[in-house]
This record gives sequence, C-alpha cells and structure tokens, in this order.
Amino acid sequence: EVELWESGGGSVQTGGSLRLSCVVSGGSFSGRCMAWFRQSAGKEREGVAGTRIGDDHTTYADSAKGRFAISQDNAKNTLYLRIDDLEPGDSAMYYCAAGGWMNYCSIDRAGLYSYWGRGTQVTVSS
Repeated sequence: EVELWESGGGSVQTGGSLRLSCVVSGGSFSGRCMAWFRQSAGKEREGVAGTRIGDDHTTYADSAKGRFAISQDNAKNTLYLRIDDLEPGDSAMYYCAAGGWMNYCSIDRAGLYSYWGRGTQVTVSS
C-alpha cells in the first residue's frame, strides 16, 4: 500500500523558513506528478507547487513563485518543499499528493491527484 508521510511543519515567525518533507513508502511515483497543496480554515485546498518525479519539470502557483521551491531526492523517496520569507498568509495545513502521468503537472485541481498524505501544519506569526 502506497503511503505519503509529511513532516517539517511548525510555528515560525514572519520572515523565517521551513523545509517540508514528504516520504513515499510502499511504492514509487517515478515518471508521475507529485505536488504540494495547502488548505487553511474556511478555504479550499489550493495547489502550491508540482513536479514530475525523475526530471526537472516544475510548476508553481503565482502566489508561490519566488519564495517556494519544490525538489526531490529519489534515493530517499522524498519530496521537499522549501518556503522562504514566510508570511502569516502562508499559515495552513500542507499536503503532499501524488497523481498520474501528465505531460504538465497541473496544480489547478486537487482531483488530479489520487494519493494524499495527512498533512503537516505550518503556522506563521507576525
């Protein structure tokens, strides 16, 4: 059974940085898209960044460009999301997701991704 496990969230002050990790167990998503989504209270889940496992294709939400960086370590079966210059608006539960073989790793719809972790909470205080 494939499982995704996120970690690395926490409480930080404005301007700080975090690196979130997502470990994949029970399988591999080589050649398939993986992504990070986030959801805060009362809001819909939104895509932050996506990538295809095994190559350097990446996609970012407009709100994530410049401060967010998605990366992967295939030897460790781990997906990362680094967030710099954190803002209170970044506070949310961050989810790792894995999907199918897409030419473009769209993050427009959560429904494109079939596998989800349980999330890691990021809280940014001013």
